[in-house]
Amino acid sequence: MTTDRPRGGGGAEGADGADPDATTVHVPPGRSRPAGPASGSEGPSGRTSLFPTMVIRGPQPELPQRRRVPARLLIMVWVVLLMAAVLVLVNVVTWSALTARTDERVDRALAQETAEFQEFAAVGVDPDTGEAFTDVASLIRVHLERQYPDDSEILFGWVDEPEDTESAEQTSPRGGRGATGPDPGRVRQGQEPPYDLSADPETVEAVLGSPDARGGLDTPAGPVEWEKVRVLPPGGEGPAGWFVTGYFTAQDHDTTVGTMSTLALVSGLGLLAAATAAWWVAGRILAPVRLVRQTAAEISEEDLTQRIEVSGRDDIAALAEQFNSMLDRLEGAFSEQRRFVDDAGHELRTPITIVRGHLELMGDDPGERREVVRLVTDELDRMGRIVEDLLLLAKAQQPDFVRPEPVSLAELTSDIDAKVRQLGDRDWRLEGLAEETVRLDPQRVTQAMVQLAANAVRHTAPGSTLRTGSRVSGAEVRLWVSDQGPGIPAEEHGRVFERFSRGGRTARGDRGAGLGLAIVRAIAEAHHGRVDLRSAPGAGSTFTLVLPLSPVDGRVGREHL
Repeated sequence: MTTDRPRGGGGAEGADGADPDATTVHVPPGRSRPAGPASGSEGPSGRTSLFPTMVIRGPQPELPQRRRVPARLLIMVWVVLLMAAVLVLVNVVTWSALTARTDERVDRALAQETAEFQEFAAVGVDPDTGEAFTDVASLIRVHLERQYPDDSEILFGWVDEPEDTESAEQTSPRGGRGATGPDPGRVRQGQEPPYDLSADPETVEAVLGSPDARGGLDTPAGPVEWEKVRVLPPGGEGPAGWFVTGYFTAQDHDTTVGTMSTLALVSGLGLLAAATAAWWVAGRILAPVRLVRQTAAEISEEDLTQRIEVSGRDDIAALAEQFNSMLDRLEGAFSEQRRFVDDAGHELRTPITIVRGHLELMGDDPGERREVVRLVTDELDRMGRIVEDLLLLAKAQQPDFVRPEPVSLAELTSDIDAKVRQLGDRDWRLEGLAEETVRLDPQRVTQAMVQLAANAVRHTAPGSTLRTGSRVSGAEVRLWVSDQGPGIPAEEHGRVFERFSRGGRTARGDRGAGLGLAIVRAIAEAHHGRVDLRSAPGAGSTFTLVLPLSPVDGRVGREHL
């Protein structure tokens, strides 16, 4: 909605900080009223106007938008990162476990072979003589003939060479594979190992020359772990020797690598599946949020009717419900704002025209000037009353419009009766007095009842009977004003409560704005109640304020549960 700028120096450009592209509606001030949030705005001169200056802005330049990362993508990324961290941890732990198991298997194999040899050396018997072994070479040879090492193991012995080298020779197991003929000092297993350590002088030197009983080295067949035992000759005579056990770890390492490769492949596929699932689930969960964003983008001041379809009972559905509630409040606020401006423009146009016409035609005669001033003042007073009523109706939409408190209906009804008797020379009668104590806003209820009584006075003749009263009926509190006026046709019962509607029984000379009954209805609805009208032409009218009963214990002031 736009309004033409007023002529003269009151344009929008004249105010500091005002938007030069905005359309400003200026309304002349009326009489002062109590300061409050709804009483108006403070103008540049520091005086308070009953009419707030409303700035309706035109199209605004679009602000540069920052690049936003979709929430769906963020959720997927975080899920993938979390899954990746878990899978990396699983892979590391699995690798450590497999490596530890390999080391344990190697240790166990070396320890077992060494223990078996030591046991055989302690209790073994030479099969050729039936007695204990007399030399180291025979002991090692016989033990190796009886062993069946794994494919990854190698067992061999080494006998120190005596001064006469011809007395030392290599002994292979009977019928075993790999018998190589004479080889001084070396005795090994019959099966072919992955790599013959005993045939490599450098390897033998590294193993036998090491001060440690356990070690490892690299060979053409891969890493090997070894353990050696010093073998002393029986009786202390003859050359000593060494019993060596080796374990090639390449096969176990390959098995571990294969297992980890399979696990890594499965982890990658699982990560891809998790990313796909996270993308799909996030899309499903965030669909209402995207709908909220799209709806918010489509909403404008001209169209606040868009709503979000709510389904489900989760937090997203609750968000959609709250968003719809916010839109309801915004729509009500904008509607009330437009209605206020429309009502003000509609109702104030006539008094403004009257004031301007009188001022333009005012002459120099003092008597004429006094009459014009009187007429102008009267019109300005009427404008002030209209503004007061419009602002009151606007405040009726605010949560704190009514402030309920424990009230004695008998005391409230008596106070109202005393006040309305001052409105005119009528036969006032109090025909009902409720005794209950209830919760309501006594000031607003009094305001509504006085308005109904003033309305009855305007439409009745002096001396007419006017009745007021109160009673409790079921779960409702009823307060009424009854007159003997001309009555209201049935087809106008609903229209008389509309703004600026004076009905068909408007008294001649009545200069009211037609907002009184609208105010009464607003007060009743703010109490979650209503206004009932019983009237017929020639039978008078009865206006009843019907409010929900909220009983209160008069002694302690608590609501009954």
